[in-house]
Amino acid sequence: MPRRTVITGRTTADAEGDVVVLLIGMRINRFWAVHHWLPVFWAMPRMLRELARDPERGLLGHVLLTASPRTYYVVQYWESKEKLYRYAHSPDMFHHRAWAVINRKERAGKVRGHVGLWHEAYVVPEGSYEAIYADMPAFGLAAAHGQVPVERRGRRARDRFGYRSAKAAVSEGS
Repeated sequence: MPRRTVITGRTTADAEGDVVVLLIGMRINRFWAVHHWLPVFWAMPRMLRELARDPERGLLGHVLLTASPRTYYVVQYWESKEKLYRYAHSPDMFHHRAWAVINRKERAGKVRGHVGLWHEAYVVPEGSYEAIYADMPAFGLAAAHGQVPVERRGRRARDRFGYRSAKAAVSEGS
């Protein structure tokens, strides 16, 4: 894994406009059913590699996380909800094939509750998100959109929430 440089001081994410966030994960319901949950566990890294090979698909960045020994998830940042939707439904991408297998098993009554799947997707409008990082390498939203000194967006959370990009300011003035 490449070593990421720590940026000394306070920074914020350089995101402008709407931010698209996907939380997607799995829960191991029965540890002993390894043959059911292990393929699901390995599917996400495969999809992330597939997306990394084709940046035009729209994935800007991601963070792999664990909530417990049973629950694993990924926070993903996307260019747009349209690109996220296009990837999810593209028949030539692995996600589409993986869901087809799950749907066939469900229709055949072969889903036994060994592994749970979930996702939540959000489109967060500009002015409804803010971020601060202290002595951190680019992480999360900053890794996806870039990292700038906090002064560019405001030293206080209320200032960063109130930040409007030039594009948004022009749209609001129209």
